[in-house]
Amino acid sequence: MHTWHMSRRDTVAVLAGLAAPLVVAALLVPFRGGFPNTDAALALILVVVAVAANGYRLAGILAAVSAAVWFDFFLTRPYERFTITRRADIETTILLLVIGVAVTEIAVWGRRQHAAASRRAGYLDGINAAAQAAATGSSPAALVDQVASQLVRVLSLQACRFQYGAAGLGRPARMRHDGTVIVADQPWDVDAKGFPAGTDTELLVEGGGVFQGRFLMTAGPDARPTAEQRLLAVALANQVGAALATSHPVGQD
Repeated sequence: MHTWHMSRRDTVAVLAGLAAPLVVAALLVPFRGGFPNTDAALALILVVVAVAANGYRLAGILAAVSAAVWFDFFLTRPYERFTITRRADIETTILLLVIGVAVTEIAVWGRRQHAAASRRAGYLDGINAAAQAAATGSSPAALVDQVASQLVRVLSLQACRFQYGAAGLGRPARMRHDGTVIVADQPWDVDAKGFPAGTDTELLVEGGGVFQGRFLMTAGPDARPTAEQRLLAVALANQVGAALATSHPVGQD
């Protein structure tokens, strides 16, 4: 069962989205007769943009709705009533809402792109670390442990262990070298279902054309690694295979 949870940053953004437009609209009340209410709408848009910049959709949409509501209540005639009589005010209120939602969607897209770029940088760091460990002659056991830890992080696993040689292969779920997963020789939809529950998923490790062993991966709750993440796991396993092929005897316990 998936539990919905907001980070502290997103919680603050939601509260700001609800309260900030109200505060700004109330502060403009003493001056509403001295400037066009379109100027007030621009001020409220700035508030929505500030909230939406967090990149959390719920906060941005709440800010847009709050801005439109309090613009209507405080800054359009008749004042202090949720009623708009002038066509221009109706259009301004609608634009305020639409622009707020549009800015929010742009900010959400930007946040996702930033997160994706950060993940890719982390993936490259993981591959480079494994490659450097192999190139500098680190012990195969240390490299195996390092890669197992990286697989836990990259694939959101509960646990990952390495089994040397071909002993006790059995027929667990298997992640193939193209990143796909099969269970009992049938394709498994990782994107929709995550790794199979109740069984380990193996990732075979080969080096120099010889089977070296396998990583046995225990799925974490609600983990649905992307194809990109699964291919990274394969690349990390290949680093281990290359290292074991040159410095580790096959069949070691």
